[in-house]
Amino acid sequence: MLNKNMSNSHNGLRLSKINLTAFISVILTVFPTPINLHLLFFNSPVLAQTSNDKSQQANTLIRQAAALLGDKQITSARQALQQALSIYQQINDRQGQSVALVFLGISYEQENNYKTAIDYYEKSWQIVQQLPKKPNAGEIVVKLANAHRLQKNYNQAIQYYQQYLALDQQNQDSQNRIAALGNLGRTYAALNNLPQALDYYQQTLALSRATNNRQSELTALLNLGETYLNLENYAAAIEVSQKGLVIAKELTNSIAVIDFLRYISNAYYFIADYNQAIQYNQQSLEIARIIQDKDSERQTLNSLGNIYYYLRDYDRAINYYEQVLSIARSQSNRRSEGLALGNIGLAYINKGEAAKAIDYLEKDLAVSRIVGDRLNESQTLGYLGSAYLQVNNYSKSVEYYQQALIATREAKYTRGEGITLYNLSIPLMELGKLPEAEKSLYSSIEIWESLRERLGENDGYKISFFEQPIQAYQLLQRVLIAQDKTNEALEVSERGRARAFIDLLSSRQSKPSTRGNAPQLPAVAKPTLSLLKQIAKQQNATLVQYSIDSKTTSRLGASATLEQALYIWVVKPTGEITFRITDLRPLREKDKTSLAELVTVSRQSIGVRGRGGIQVTANPNTSKAKNSFRQLHDLLIKPIADLLPNRESEKVIFIPQESLFLVPFPALQNEQGKYLIEKHTILTAPSIQVLDLTRKQKLGHQNSRQGEVLIVGNPTMPKVALEPGKALAQLPALPGAEKEAKEIAPLFKTKAITGSQATKAAILQQISKARIVHLATHGLLDDNQGLGSAIALAPSGKDNGLLTAEEILNLKLNADLVVLSACDTGRGRVTGDGVIGLSRSLISAGVPSVIVSLWAVDDNSTSFLMTEFYKNLQQKQDKATALRQAMLATMKQDKYQNPLHWAAFSLIGEAE
Repeated sequence: MLNKNMSNSHNGLRLSKINLTAFISVILTVFPTPINLHLLFFNSPVLAQTSNDKSQQANTLIRQAAALLGDKQITSARQALQQALSIYQQINDRQGQSVALVFLGISYEQENNYKTAIDYYEKSWQIVQQLPKKPNAGEIVVKLANAHRLQKNYNQAIQYYQQYLALDQQNQDSQNRIAALGNLGRTYAALNNLPQALDYYQQTLALSRATNNRQSELTALLNLGETYLNLENYAAAIEVSQKGLVIAKELTNSIAVIDFLRYISNAYYFIADYNQAIQYNQQSLEIARIIQDKDSERQTLNSLGNIYYYLRDYDRAINYYEQVLSIARSQSNRRSEGLALGNIGLAYINKGEAAKAIDYLEKDLAVSRIVGDRLNESQTLGYLGSAYLQVNNYSKSVEYYQQALIATREAKYTRGEGITLYNLSIPLMELGKLPEAEKSLYSSIEIWESLRERLGENDGYKISFFEQPIQAYQLLQRVLIAQDKTNEALEVSERGRARAFIDLLSSRQSKPSTRGNAPQLPAVAKPTLSLLKQIAKQQNATLVQYSIDSKTTSRLGASATLEQALYIWVVKPTGEITFRITDLRPLREKDKTSLAELVTVSRQSIGVRGRGGIQVTANPNTSKAKNSFRQLHDLLIKPIADLLPNRESEKVIFIPQESLFLVPFPALQNEQGKYLIEKHTILTAPSIQVLDLTRKQKLGHQNSRQGEVLIVGNPTMPKVALEPGKALAQLPALPGAEKEAKEIAPLFKTKAITGSQATKAAILQQISKARIVHLATHGLLDDNQGLGSAIALAPSGKDNGLLTAEEILNLKLNADLVVLSACDTGRGRVTGDGVIGLSRSLISAGVPSVIVSLWAVDDNSTSFLMTEFYKNLQQKQDKATALRQAMLATMKQDKYQNPLHWAAFSLIGEAE
């Protein structure tokens, strides 16, 4: 069903029915039981070579029990096994006892009583270990591993699987080994250790191919397809699923064909290729109907409904959900019936047809209560709260949300509790019950923060996770400000930004003795007012934090995010905090634009074009540029101009949010046409608390002044595909970048690395030892995932020449300053955690000061600006002052007066 994410599409949050990565239902093919115990033990010496009548009697009982187990006559089988065990004990036949104990374990495993099954397997294993030849040791170990896995004792399962794999491989059947490797992968997947799961699935695939086992190869590809999807490696998911599709068709395995088609459609959905996603689902639907697989047909119809739901084609989504409903009812599948009713209700909510939504949701609620599905009941109650909210029946909305809250707690659905608390605050606020709304929102974010802590050190998961509760932080700010609690709102604003980044920095700065493999992260202090004041004092700078207050509205199937206000806090080095607010509604009502659109227009007006850092075409509209930058100045700076320092040398650190990360603050102009950089020394940061951590990095680099200086310019350019599916093309050379590097290098008495010498491998060997790193080359922007953003270096035989943000994230750098004199290096994927890209990766790798660009920069003007910057550094100016003076010198050049040439670069982190 639909994803359990936070969405304001109807002024509330939707609780959904499944995890986002599985919104299109998929089936994980399970490896078969890796041994045939019936045949195995009948070929065992204990049954083949008998010494007396009692032994023969016990052997006969074992055979009878095996047959009874095959016919599911478990009670009778168990009686025979107990008799056999008693006889083996009487004649002191230890091997026979081990066989009887294993079969007893199997009898309990058939009833899903894995705990008792494990007890019997362990007794058998204890006996076998005492026997000289350890008969059936591998098979018993695998039974133990499987039972522990099914009992969710994953660590014990892993130990037994690895113990099996460590046994003499010559005595192992390849199919058993394939199954053990596959089950190890599944166990690690259950532990959410997907990289380790991927490794075992790949081993399974390799062994299956080596033994020409097509069925096991098919199963391995199914598991790999699902794992790549969960790792968000959609290209790999499509590739392995396409290969699996060929084998599934070869083996005429229609169910596997459907599964692979779903994987492929799922992957295309997540890369926003909806047409392909629909086409593959249609193929899946056709096959399901041909083989009359109603379950697959129902699931595929539901997938198509979900796709059209996300495309906001609610009528078509409803059509598919109605077909799902029809099949569910024909199958007497009440649970699926309830889910379909709920999805239809959700679609009607988003169509703005609350009455129809309520009708379907009430039916969904009745079904949930009949089948005893408390979790689905809690979700449906929440949907009903959203439906009544849409028709402004706030009291009824509160009533349903409160019922949903009770149900989520009883269902122990913590995430749903956090969502419901947020939802509840909305009608409370509309009813003027601000203290109650405040309490509900604080409870909501406390839950989200506790859930975030459970993600450990997985930075990627934390970034994705934080996209969900960000609305709760924003709404709480609005509620607090409405009560004139502006300082508390600043604390919440800070709590709601760059949290994954802060966790990552804090973890990496912790002492090695406390890091290791410890599951707990070092404690990260909450951003209290006293801490924020302390950071401003330590930085000796005026901090300016922005927060955009938006509302999402839904009307007649269309939703829109409407900016309401811009909250601005100014924190002076003295600790004084002042709050100002800018009304953004006139932008929409009078100028028919938004803050985000104004930022885009202002950049375009000075000639910023395209993406990826390949071409720069200066085609400015001078009058439009002045108007745009003055309008931005009026919104961002004018309300706080009286609070900013009077001395040009005093530093101002801007803390942007959302679209404001793309604002070139130095280029903002006041009414007199004076640029902001002419009045102030400017830096930026993703959050105030990040400044505390970059300062600690700086203090830890006191000896970095003794390191080398690494200067790179105009490497032999690699070939890249600038758009998905396009052919590789070599990036153009940058002679200005080479000139820049060669002019800077003598200032540090070193030699620039250029051309074919500037390989990725060579730079990686030197970068960790450098105190200053300057990379003058192309920058490649990835604003989809962020970690694919890259710096172009010369390729060598073993790499493609691209140093990605993801690779940088895993480095340990000692540099005091890294300058990315390249295009778009300050950009990336803008998230609730800030900009995910090169700058974040460099700071995480240990660099306290990073200079990056906000657009594709001109080769010649950048060379001039950077040379001036390093000359200023040589004059003992701090980094922020040196960059400011370099900008001022560049803009004085007749051919570089346009801000396109001098305003792109931003210093993030430490000024000193």
